[in-house]
Amino acid sequence: MPFTQQEIQLQTGDTIYLFSDGYADQFGGEKGKKFTYQRFKDLLLSVQDKSMEEQKQILDETIEKWKGEQEQIDDICVIGVRV
Repeated sequence: MPFTQQEIQLQTGDTIYLFSDGYADQFGGEKGKKFTYQRFKDLLLSVQDKSMEEQKQILDETIEKWKGEQEQIDDICVIGVRV
């Protein structure tokens, strides 16, 4: 599949997130299922207006609570950049 170039106009206050699949693929919760990309997207949207430090804390606490006693199955990398 060929790559395509995309240009996006950013404005002051916009936040860009780059992430691996580790967060969404982590097993946990009451039924031992994956966190899922939809749940991860909803989480990012719910924290986007908070400070970057608060976002980190919420993301860390959320995945730890989700994992519970489950083993972490993959690396988890989330990078947020606010313009």
